[in-house]
Order: sequence, then structure tokens, then C-alpha cells
Amino acid sequence: MSRSRTAILAALALVAGASGTALAVVPGSSGIAAIPCTVDYKVQNQWDSGFTTAVTITNNSAAKTSWSLKWSYAGNQRVTNGWNAKVTQSGTAVTAANESYNGALATGGSVSFGFQGSYSGSNALPTAFTLDGVACNVDNGSGTPTDPGTPTDPGTPTDPGTPTDPGTPTGKVDNPYVGAKGYVNPEWSAHAAAEPGGSKVANQSTAVWLDRIAAINGVNGGMGLRAHLDEAVKQKGSGQLVIQLVIYDLPGRDCAALASNGELGPTEIDKYKSQYIDPIASILSDSKYAGLRIATVIEPDSLPNLVTNAGGTAGSTDACATMKANGNYEKGVSYALDKLGAIPNVYNYIDAGHHAWLGWDSNFDPTVQEFYKVATTNGASVNDVTGFIVNTANYGATTEPFVKITDSVNGQTVRQSKWIDWNWYVDEQSFAQALRTKLVAAGFNSGLGMLVDTSRNGWGGSARPTAAGPTTSVDAYVNGGRIDRRIHAGNWCNQSGAGLGERPKSAPAAGIDAYVWVKPPGESDGASSAIANDEGKGFDRMCDPTYGGNARNGNNPTGALPNSPLAGKWFSAQFQQLLQNAYPAVS
Repeated sequence: MSRSRTAILAALALVAGASGTALAVVPGSSGIAAIPCTVDYKVQNQWDSGFTTAVTITNNSAAKTSWSLKWSYAGNQRVTNGWNAKVTQSGTAVTAANESYNGALATGGSVSFGFQGSYSGSNALPTAFTLDGVACNVDNGSGTPTDPGTPTDPGTPTDPGTPTDPGTPTGKVDNPYVGAKGYVNPEWSAHAAAEPGGSKVANQSTAVWLDRIAAINGVNGGMGLRAHLDEAVKQKGSGQLVIQLVIYDLPGRDCAALASNGELGPTEIDKYKSQYIDPIASILSDSKYAGLRIATVIEPDSLPNLVTNAGGTAGSTDACATMKANGNYEKGVSYALDKLGAIPNVYNYIDAGHHAWLGWDSNFDPTVQEFYKVATTNGASVNDVTGFIVNTANYGATTEPFVKITDSVNGQTVRQSKWIDWNWYVDEQSFAQALRTKLVAAGFNSGLGMLVDTSRNGWGGSARPTAAGPTTSVDAYVNGGRIDRRIHAGNWCNQSGAGLGERPKSAPAAGIDAYVWVKPPGESDGASSAIANDEGKGFDRMCDPTYGGNARNGNNPTGALPNSPLAGKWFSAQFQQLLQNAYPAVS
């Protein structure tokens, strides 16, 4: 339960909502114009010794290029940390000033920030606010709305329990996966359990993909976002639970591939914001879901495509060049980070490709720069970013036990092999850890965490190497010892011979928040032949097992399984192979 104070003084009338949240009522437009600014101060979570608060300022006066909000507490409340504003305190007086990225405040515009605090005794709401020295929530003399009376006291919110780690910079736990069970998607679980042997893994946590606007309310009678969140509340019980949502509907989506193109055209950024992100944010903000930890995977394949496939190189496409030119990938990701990051129990993880995509110097450093740019523009802040995820829906090995990037064969570095091709990384974990170090150095928070999608990168079965390869050449050494058995590391669609990887696990290695199953095993990457559909998904030859390849995979065969359905549809033959080749083996 939350409490808010939008106006206590004469200019605004407060009435108590049925939920215990105070709502602002201003009779007549003249009353609104007469009030220079309004402040919505909302206690979102409260426990025995602490609380988190969200504050929204609305400016009804002249536009501002910077702002400073002040208030005082009646009790012993102390601000411990804040986000999206510089929050300081002297005695009972508190000042919140804009950050460099959110100082602009137009007439009629709003800005939001939050903070965490401590208290003992009572946590009374502040009763007066000033914005740049001008009293907010107070009529300036041109007319006072009628006071409907004193609102009913909404009372003390239900104690949600002491947070695991209340001292992190954003007021959230440092790693949402620690101490939490994962949400089991009933729809995926039913598919898995229906397969021979599938019941052995049907209880694993997989992500929910919101891959079109219709998915928010549910497609063809399936579960929508609220239904999944309601189920997550049931599964949570009295403990902690993390539910993973894939945010995946950018304009011009997947510009370098066709199998998972989306419904929105390259210029439909406003539709993305108003019909996709805004409804998702509204649902996630519902107080009934405040006890969940919600991990969002932000737009797979988007920003890495701007780095590698939009600049006239061999892998570039006109579609990616268009998205780089119009900036709508960047605007969309920033908007999602800003809107979703403002919700106290949402943890944003940006997709960061994989080692065989971004592991070269020419890609690695520009990717870090692109990520920082997007996380610090268009309203987004580094505080909106919990971390990054690598290997989303891909097949790169988590670790390569028999091939290290520092290995040499007969005086030749293994980087010279055709498989590694001068890359600096041979697996996802080393790539993720190195990327994290660079991102923190670039300005991201020191608590940044990484995720690795291990849903289909086990590569077990009889083809799995048990020792290093022969030392007759660097190619023989690498090909004989590598766990990843793909024909080429650029192959990504329904890979033959793949297996389930490490089961979801929290904090498995330094800097790694969790191994996760973001791509639900058994859901296709794309159709092996053209299939008419109303989802905007095209036919990509990389999903065709008869295709001879292109520049992105060194003109090699695709290694794709035959007879695959559209991306996201259940692919029984693939699930059976993943189960058979699981590593660790399924027992």
C-alpha cells in the first residue's frame, strides 16, 4: 500500500481513495492555472525502519532549465540515497535538485525522482513544498477552489518486509536474483511437460516475451501481462520471486535479420511509447505487484545492430542504416529505461549481444560508448540500468574449458584460428565480465550486474569434447576442443546439436548476477521456409538448412534444423534435441 500527498493546503483539495492513496482534485481550470506547481509525494514501500518514496513535480509556470525542490520533515526522517535527483538534507530540511539530464522542465511538464530514507516512530508526510522558492500546491491569489473537507487518514501502509539490501544507490537490492525463486511461466511449462522427458525441466524459470502490443493483454486467449504478474504473486508466497519480461517491440525491430522482424515500422516511435511502453509501465506500477522483483530484458539485438550493421561494412543492411539515421532505436530504448526504471521494483537489463558479435576491438569499445549514450539521454539515467545481458536467444558457450584466448599452438595464438578469427573472447562469461569492467569505467554504476542466457548453450551429448584438441595446428586445436559445436559462431537460428545449458542460478561468478533462461527452450528462432503471418515476421535464409551462408557467417552452411515454425512458436523436434544434449545432463 502506498501513501501520497499532492496537496494539503488551500489550493488543492485532498480526498482519500479507496486504496488508501491520496488523490488530488482541483475544481475548475482556473484553479489549475492559479497554482504555480504541484508536487505528488508518494511513499511506495515502508517497513519498520525505512521507506522508499516517489516524487513527481508538475510545473505550471514558465519553463525552467534547472529546478530545486525543498521541503521539511516533522519527524526524524533521514534521506539515505536518491535517484534521478541530487537529494541532500540538513536537519529536517531536504533539497532535491535536478541532475544534468533532467533540468529542463517545460510549462505543464513533469519530472519524477525518488529516494530511500530511514525513520523511527511515525513517518508523517511533508505538508509544504517550494520549487525554486515558490510555494507549490498553493493558489497564487487568482482564485481558491472550495475545500471539500479533511481527507480520511489512509493509515500506515502494510509492512512489506525489510529489503535484502536497502543501501544500494537506486534503493533496490543489488542483485534481484539472490534469495529469490524464479517465475515459472505456466504456458511454457505446459509445453515442456507435454514432451517426453520434459517434465524434468518444466519447473525451470523462463522469461515472458512481450513481442507485440497484443501480447500485453494476451494473444488468442493466452496469458497477458497482468495474468502473468497475478500468477507470479501466487508463486511468490511469503518469499521473494523474480519474474523476467522481455521488452521487444522497437520500431524497425531486428534490422539485420528477418525471422523476428516486428509489427512497428521504422518511424512509429510514438506508437511504441504510447501503445507499448506506457501500458506496460502502468501495469508494472500497480501496487499489487510491488512485492515482486521484475527483471526486464530491454530490446534484444537493437543497439548492437547500430554498432556493427549500419555503417557500410560487409554485414550492414539498409534497414539498420535507416534506424541509425532516424535514432528511433536509441529513443525507444532510452524511453523504456526511463519509464520502467522509475518503478521501484523493476530491474532493467539491456541486451548486449554476444562474444562472437562484439568481441573485436572495432566493435567492443563503440558498443560501450553506444550503451552509455543511450543510458544518459532522452530522459534515461545510468540509475535506470541494473545491468546487461549477453547471449540472449543465442548459443555461445558460457565457458570454454579446453580453449583459452591466451593459448598458443606451435608459436601461433589461437586468435589466428578460423573459428576465433582474431576475436578477444571465446565464451560468454569472459566477454560479459570484460564488458562490465569497461561499462563501469565509462560511467555506469559500480554495482552493475551481468546476465548470461544459458537456455540453449550446453552443447552436451556424444559430440561434446572431453579434452583439448590436437596441437597439429591452431585450427585443429580449437576445433577439437571447443564446446560450441556450431559450424560458425555467426550462426544463430535453431542450431543443430545444441543442448540445454546451465540451469538458472543466481550469482554464479564474479560480476554475474545470474545464469538465466531468457529464450524459452523449444520456442523457434525462425521458420525454415516462408510462412505467411500477421506478426510482421519474415523469412530469413539463416533459418534454412539448405542455405550456403553470407558475409556474416563466413559463407558457411547455417546449421539450422529443418521444418522449423515461425519465431516464438513451439518446435518439438528442437526441444527434444535440447533435452537430449543438455549439459549438465537432465536427471
